[in-house]
Amino acid sequence: MDNLIYFDYAATTPVRPEAAEALTAALGQFGNPSSRYGYARQAAQRVKEDRETVAQAFGCSSAELFFTSCGTESDNWAIRRGVELNHRKGTHIVTTNLEHAAVLETCRDLERQGYEVTYLKPDRAGRITVEQLATALRPDTALVSMMLVNNETGVVLPVADCVKAVKAFDPAILFHCDAVQGFLKTPEPLAKLGADLIAVSGHKIGAPKGIGALYVKKGVRLRPLLTGGGQEEGLRSGTEATAQIAAFAAAVRACAADSSRLERTAAIKEYTLSRLKEAVPKLEVIDPGDAPHICAVTLPGYKSEVIVRVLGDRGVCVSSGSACHRGKPSHVFAAMGLPKPWLDGALRLSFSPDSTREEADALADALRDAADSLFTTLS
Repeated sequence: MDNLIYFDYAATTPVRPEAAEALTAALGQFGNPSSRYGYARQAAQRVKEDRETVAQAFGCSSAELFFTSCGTESDNWAIRRGVELNHRKGTHIVTTNLEHAAVLETCRDLERQGYEVTYLKPDRAGRITVEQLATALRPDTALVSMMLVNNETGVVLPVADCVKAVKAFDPAILFHCDAVQGFLKTPEPLAKLGADLIAVSGHKIGAPKGIGALYVKKGVRLRPLLTGGGQEEGLRSGTEATAQIAAFAAAVRACAADSSRLERTAAIKEYTLSRLKEAVPKLEVIDPGDAPHICAVTLPGYKSEVIVRVLGDRGVCVSSGSACHRGKPSHVFAAMGLPKPWLDGALRLSFSPDSTREEADALADALRDAADSLFTTLS
């Protein structure tokens, strides 16, 4: 779209040219990987190679990686079947108030089924400590779920250290990590976290929507969430989405080939925050974000939904939180205990390696004009 200034890459990313090309090629090679003739076996071979590509980025064996439709499906599969697998151990779950709705709503549904959930509350900076988690563990804890990168603040949670604490307390407790915002956005391969179950989504890294993956650590025997024809080694039935899988793998390869992408993303985020503070003195930084691609700011007393709309009218795209909120107040910012004027004006900015200083300048100008023209609720 011409003249679009986009700072909402945490919501979704444009499809990479490499991914679009792989998608188109796979659409033309339409064989069903489950059929037995040669043309279909070629499709199955392509899926095998694409799985190996994504698994390599995870740092895991291809036998530990299963394709899904999205991060939400991966989270649901991991949590629902994880607690089922550990039902003899207990019905206690530990998670955080910072999680994506795919985790929180699943936990709330499990509460209605009789599970007990402990929700860890973050501090004012949006952080959870290993000590908090360790204190919450109980003999009947079946599963812990903690995200790697918060999708609204960019805070990186101490997942690897938390996994160690959980396994030291009881190796039988399953650890699930929603790494949708962390996949290829943090330096270490995800398998090094040590978690038993890790969920990711393709459209956050330049693949099309409709493809995700779940890492299931060797030895963890989850039952399927979807049953049917027995695809994905019997664990995720349904004809393989060969085109989306091909695009996912192509996006992974493109990310891996761009060795400076994280540094460029962090640099443009730093520049943008500097320009915003200079251009909009009223602006406050909620969190600069540990991850290179997300930060949170606020215009205290203004209404974020109004700011988002005004900026959108100028072709500038930002958000007031997760896209899944659909305009509702951010549960993440509320959990952090921000004062109401800060909550009202909270904005999430998210970046790509291709974001430019010119776009950052345009954002700063648009936000300054919005602050000057809109009414504040503060006296």
